[in-house]
Amino acid sequence: MNGVELFLLGRALMKIGEDALPEPPGGAAKYAGSARMVLIVASDIAEHPESAVGEIAARTGLPQSQVSTAIARLKEAGSVITTTDPADRRRALASQAPGVSDRLAQVRAASIEPALAAALGTDDSARVAEIAHTLQELARDLRLSGE
Repeated sequence: MNGVELFLLGRALMKIGEDALPEPPGGAAKYAGSARMVLIVASDIAEHPESAVGEIAARTGLPQSQVSTAIARLKEAGSVITTTDPADRRRALASQAPGVSDRLAQVRAASIEPALAAALGTDDSARVAEIAHTLQELARDLRLSGE
């Protein structure tokens, strides 16, 4: 596998991941922006607590308007809290909410297998389970190598 193939695999996996996410309360049409954008912002906030919108935008490459939209969605879901920046009271700082919100629990509990089966074009549950297990091992290994 070369770098291009790995990149394309990553895009395919992101699409499967997006398809595996349960629809937000009120439906996807209720919210502007994509699940991908929200996940990118949520991961950045988890890695960099007490971040301002501009800081998150600079790190993620997303426009500030999309970061603001994602933070609003995450606040509504109970996954993020904001506080006033003591150094500049005009700025809000975003951090992960303590505990696990109902929405986060729902997202974490969602199985990738239906989306994976659809992407593979198969109803062979044993093969889908095998690939899901392999992906789980790969995710574990990559997290360990990143520490």
